[in-house]
Amino acid sequence: MEDPRSLKSIFKSAEAKRLAVEGSYEMTSPTYQEDVAAALQGYEECMKIMDRISMFSRNESLEDLATSDLPYLLVLYHMAELLQKVSTSSPLERKRILNSTREAYEKFLHLLDSYSILSPQDRKLFEDYNEDPTSFSTISTKDPNARRNAKIANFKAEKELKQKLDYMRHSPRYTEDGGDDEAVRELYLANVALCIHQTFQSLEGINREMEVIAQAPIPLFPQITTVEEDERRRKESIANDDYSEKLDAPFRLQSGFKGPLLSKEGKPLRPFTLVGNRQELQRGVFRPGHNLPTMSIDEYLEEEKRRGGIIEGGGEASGRQPEPDEDNIEKADQETMKAREWDEFKESNPRGSGNTLNRG
Repeated sequence: MEDPRSLKSIFKSAEAKRLAVEGSYEMTSPTYQEDVAAALQGYEECMKIMDRISMFSRNESLEDLATSDLPYLLVLYHMAELLQKVSTSSPLERKRILNSTREAYEKFLHLLDSYSILSPQDRKLFEDYNEDPTSFSTISTKDPNARRNAKIANFKAEKELKQKLDYMRHSPRYTEDGGDDEAVRELYLANVALCIHQTFQSLEGINREMEVIAQAPIPLFPQITTVEEDERRRKESIANDDYSEKLDAPFRLQSGFKGPLLSKEGKPLRPFTLVGNRQELQRGVFRPGHNLPTMSIDEYLEEEKRRGGIIEGGGEASGRQPEPDEDNIEKADQETMKAREWDEFKESNPRGSGNTLNRG
């Protein structure tokens, strides 16, 4: 059997790393992530030792557990809390971390439920969670006033648990070294009760975050790339398109997008871009927003005249009689006959002969 002191020393070291992480606000610093990874590794080693020595069994009750073993009930809880602090670079990685966190929380609650540590209210919440984990909420009602009152009640309950725990930790009666065994046991169980309360709050928060991640756009390029891959894409882009300062590579360079562009129903199956000739696009970069003329005014009038859109004649020029050609005898005879016919018409139709209605 593994030496209990080794388990205790590993647990103590992991606790020190976890407390250092909780007291730090530089979540993006490399040191912070190293402490998170070290604490997680320590708790994972504790879990392996605990499974090897069968510290917890479903055949035991809470009274069968030694007081010194009670802190190890929170190993899974601490692992779940640390997993949420792991830095990720994409929504897919964050989703994977949240699934691992959910699994750790579930194991933690199942362990406590097997020892009947959950209160009736917590057991009811655990049953509601098992019915539909992805839509679980600590507040089932949709009424705004009821939800507000429930949130206030949850906040007050958490505040009371923290105040009780803080008092017990500063009381000599509850100290681990030299304190009353029953008092120390009560301190550990009070800490477990606070962790149970925060577990249900965290499970609800995971569901809300999962809803946000589900609406995040799917990345078009692999998130983890090397410098050599980026340089290769840049060179291929320059070789295929003469020159380009675009930061993203063309879609055709992506090996992940294969198959037809549209489904039988006309639904797009992969990203695509509707573009024309690259040189044409480059020429249109510095053009004004309005359409420029394509021909001059003279060219436009010539085109309209060719299409028959311009009627010639009228105006002062239309009243000018052309000079008669004295050499054109046939034309002169036609004009003479036309004048005679007009004179004969006026003689046979004097002015006013047609207006008979106004005669007395």
